[in-house]
Amino acid sequence: MSDLLVKEMERVSIRPQKPEERHGRGSSFLLVDEQENLQVRDESEFVDKLGCGDVGGVKVLSIFGNTGDGKSHTLNHILFGGESVFHTSKSPSSCTVGVWAAYEPTLSLVALDTEGLLGAAANQNQRMRLLLKVLAVSDIVVYRTRAERLHNDMFMFLSSASGAYLKHFTPELRALSSRCGLDVPLSSLGPAVIVFQETTHTQLLGHDSRLDGHADTLLQKRFHDLGLGTEAFSAVQYVGTQTVTPPTDYRGLLEAVRQQVKNSHTRSPRQPGIVFHALEALSERFCGELSDGTALYSFFPDEYFTCSAVCLSCNTRCKNGMNHLRDRIPHTADGLCQYAHQFNNKVIICKRCYEGGREVIVVPKTSASNENPWFGLATYAWSGYVLECVHCGVIYRSRQYWVGNQDPESGAVRSEVKHVWEGSDTFLTTHQNAAQRVLDGMNYMIQSVSEYSTGPTKAVTAWLTDRVAPPYWRPNTEITACHGCQKAFVEAERKHHCRACGEGFCHPCSSHRMPVPERGWGSGPVRVCQACYRHGGPVDTNSQVCKVEPRGLIARRVTEVAQSTLDMVSTAVDYPLCFVKGVARPDYWVPDQDITQCHQCSKAFTPAMSKHHCRACGQGVCSRCSAGVRPVPSRGWDHPVRVCDGCHAHPDSL
Repeated sequence: MSDLLVKEMERVSIRPQKPEERHGRGSSFLLVDEQENLQVRDESEFVDKLGCGDVGGVKVLSIFGNTGDGKSHTLNHILFGGESVFHTSKSPSSCTVGVWAAYEPTLSLVALDTEGLLGAAANQNQRMRLLLKVLAVSDIVVYRTRAERLHNDMFMFLSSASGAYLKHFTPELRALSSRCGLDVPLSSLGPAVIVFQETTHTQLLGHDSRLDGHADTLLQKRFHDLGLGTEAFSAVQYVGTQTVTPPTDYRGLLEAVRQQVKNSHTRSPRQPGIVFHALEALSERFCGELSDGTALYSFFPDEYFTCSAVCLSCNTRCKNGMNHLRDRIPHTADGLCQYAHQFNNKVIICKRCYEGGREVIVVPKTSASNENPWFGLATYAWSGYVLECVHCGVIYRSRQYWVGNQDPESGAVRSEVKHVWEGSDTFLTTHQNAAQRVLDGMNYMIQSVSEYSTGPTKAVTAWLTDRVAPPYWRPNTEITACHGCQKAFVEAERKHHCRACGEGFCHPCSSHRMPVPERGWGSGPVRVCQACYRHGGPVDTNSQVCKVEPRGLIARRVTEVAQSTLDMVSTAVDYPLCFVKGVARPDYWVPDQDITQCHQCSKAFTPAMSKHHCRACGQGVCSRCSAGVRPVPSRGWDHPVRVCDGCHAHPDSL
């Protein structure tokens, strides 16, 4: 080192600055208290207290170390010529609480003095999180240690800070740089670290003749040997001084700081307001209470920076950052959850959407959304429950195939046990009421068919006829007028199929009967139209629609659909409804035992009065106060269901 450089260091580090050279700033100010609360209101106050409003760009230097190692004293000597800008004390206990800031105009540095790592026993985890946030907004980090050996806690602190910077702070700093329009993201590279060790009796790192290598290399080797990383830091540098007789020689540290200030290749100066906004962004994101005493001071778990929500089913912690819900990012956790019957947290997901990158939960329904509600009961009897995806349509019917039932998980869906988070209504609105929805759908269709005119019965009969009819029959839905006399059918009029040609006719135009063996009707006379009766059979037997289907299959279809319809109806009517309702009841419904009077008219329930649940609000009401029906999509009810008079009168609340 040249004599000129030594003299310059002595001039800066020893000669006290005059008050006018320090622009009248004689002390530091509290920037963040020990509870992680910023003590300045905004950017203007921050810049005003620093006294750097006319400065175009600054860098931030922060200092860390154990209590009593002289952090404040070090900052005063290397930056402020020995003046007590940061308060110091001869006591071995910590005199710095929170984070204090001051501005050094010569190097254009914002200096941040932190409390010791072994400072206070209370709220230790919260204070450690504060230190890591300060480190994240720094350009230069000085780790000050007064010890004969470099202890493992220093290496663990720096390595944990590196991991926290990469995993938790980088997204926030990148977002801030985008909002501020910076060319280089604040998170591109972390701060440069200077380990400043002061010894009394032992040699400094790199001065031992028995050890080969430069001090910086030996420092990195120590990190490697401990299995720790420093990937986030732009540099890790060692500076040592041996003090046999005071005062401490800070010249080497000052030179290292100056070199890092001049180095603009990795970290460029930025406006003072950016520093405030960076610290403000981290403070707003990573805040909240922490359980104290769960981690030692030298170990920084992810719990410092991640959401504290825990899955109610498997007790797994959310892996997202703190306060992620304000960004509308839902809770997520790694690993599989466990099923809990009280949450009913097993869901089925459309496999096609899942493979395309979307997760769409599907639930059993009596009928598809595009089907006529009159056909709900018949559809359920014929094809079982329906799984419908909002993107792919109907993806599964439980009885779609006649020979054996296909497992939906074999091709249409995948099942997954989902995590359950407190305050989430996911299962309430989309899954937990699936059983009740099927039950209500059946009851609604049975009630509709029995209470209204014969029109619905005719419609259901026609639908069932199409399902079991031979392939050459024209579907009822396509028959609007008699094929013989061209007279239009009225709603309640029955349509007849000619067993020979398969067309639809009115009763007078299909009153003839004869065997039709070429169609499989050879055991006796069957209904035919006038034209087929005159020709002695179907005119065109070679077309695609005229292929004969085995009679056994027709009989089997008729038998199975009739049996399934009867079984389903008898199950819905005769099965103990109290048991069915107890199993299917959604969680938002008020339990029967808690319902003593009607929620609308306040009339007390008696054993002779039926208790009904409003599908919108879940309250118990009497029959008179719940006569209206309407769909309640917000609760998962796509078809008209019972609602109370209050919810019926105010549909916007549904």
